[in-house]
Amino acid sequence: MNSEADAIVSAIIAKWCAGFATLDVAALSSLYAKNAFFFGSNPRLYRGRDGVADYFNGLPRWRSPSAVFSEVRAAQAGPDLINMAATISFDLAGERDDLVVKMSWVVMHEDGDWKIVNHHASSQAPLI
Repeated sequence: MNSEADAIVSAIIAKWCAGFATLDVAALSSLYAKNAFFFGSNPRLYRGRDGVADYFNGLPRWRSPSAVFSEVRAAQAGPDLINMAATISFDLAGERDDLVVKMSWVVMHEDGDWKIVNHHASSQAPLI
């Protein structure tokens, strides 16, 4: 793994987890690129920051959600592009069953900062 890519992804993960813990839609959507594609926990494709905001606004208002990333892998795919893959464990404080998903992001340099341009969550359980 590339240490620069790891550091960039780690910083985004920290901001993402902090935003998720309070379901801060503005903070979360600000982490995404203007033209982001976002597949979350439902089948709909959300597009752009407004779409990302729509997704997070549509989530239940859990009292104290948390997300823990593990098995994080980051790789520089180009000078301004990073691939990330991880497992995320969501603890929803007993308000629903905990959820574990596979996550991949493509992160790109946009307007002087690193932004998630592609977000894809999928089931950890085998589908085939």
